Amino acid sequence: MAKDMNRREVLGAAATVAAASAIGTSTAVAAGRGQAPAVMSSYKPLVVGAHNGNRLTNDDGETGVAIAYRMITAGDDVLDATIACNNLPEISEEDTSVGYGGLPDANGDVTLDACCMHGPLKRAGGVAYIQGVRMPSLVAKDVMMKTNHHLLAGQGATDFARENGHRVEGDLNSERSFKRYLEWKKRVEEEGDNRTFAELDLDFIEKKGFDVAYQMAEEGRIDIEHIHGTINTNAINHKGEICGNTTTSGRSFKVPGRVGDSPILGAGLYVDNDVGAAGSTGLGEMNLYHLCSFLIVEKMRDGMHPKDAGMYALERVRDFCMGNERYMNEKGEIRFNLQFYVLDKQSRYAGVAMRGGEGRFFAVCDDNGPRHELMDSIYMNE
Repeated sequence: MAKDMNRREVLGAAATVAAASAIGTSTAVAAGRGQAPAVMSSYKPLVVGAHNGNRLTNDDGETGVAIAYRMITAGDDVLDATIACNNLPEISEEDTSVGYGGLPDANGDVTLDACCMHGPLKRAGGVAYIQGVRMPSLVAKDVMMKTNHHLLAGQGATDFARENGHRVEGDLNSERSFKRYLEWKKRVEEEGDNRTFAELDLDFIEKKGFDVAYQMAEEGRIDIEHIHGTINTNAINHKGEICGNTTTSGRSFKVPGRVGDSPILGAGLYVDNDVGAAGSTGLGEMNLYHLCSFLIVEKMRDGMHPKDAGMYALERVRDFCMGNERYMNEKGEIRFNLQFYVLDKQSRYAGVAMRGGEGRFFAVCDDNGPRHELMDSIYMNE
């Protein structure tokens, strides 16, 4: 005969039976509706980012977001996955918005910025105005992991990269990027009554250079998406771990010394592991006024869908710029573009842009594979 159970054992057994019954009942109910039972501890893996994350491919034919998705579903660190996505355009001269072959500043120098943020670790790192390093996103990670700082800049960032095993080269211009620079420089000199670059003041170069860059984009001489450069990639894995990475060569033909929004926490990138992530490409100065990536994450914290939070930030920028002729077109619309790539803890996502329409895409990869999706926007290009 079995040993008699005491009162605690009887209550424990009863609780076990009740729990098993409840699980069985909920499973049966879900099955009756044709739905699988929810697994509360699991999240849907997802990668979201700028369009150039789904353009270039590696030797195996994978695009950047596909590489990142493969890595996070295999159990690799989410930050490493987003960086691997962004490394593709960083090392390719085909992409003139980041890394090697990025469009240079007004002196013809390629200077780079990058930022990374690790949601679970609650750490971040960045580099600004770094030269000679093709993959500044990896240097940003070293800043995050090996120092108590967030941001290193200029020669100090370059020296740090060298000391930590990153290859430092003399010049990151490709033949293509330098040819575009020489053409831009010639046009600016022509706008200045054929005065040489040395005879033109910096204010003239900056203002006319901005206009000339847009002229070259309208003529197809440079990609309009790459006037302001940049790639951002954010991802979440099945554990709900969220990370992001942004890297850029900055605004094309910028004033030497200029640093944009990309390496600045809350502007070019922001991650809260309990809420979601947002990152940016486009005209960084307008993003910096509002720290839009932080703003978007905070709006999601308040319950907004990623799309609504992104559009809220764009509307804030639009209203701020209204009336400033420098940023308006002949229709009274915002002339420049600014894009945000957003995901939340529920693996909902969005890509939003100041100016959208045909050809304005962002990159996504989930269990349906890598793809481009059309961005939601305030203005539609004709």
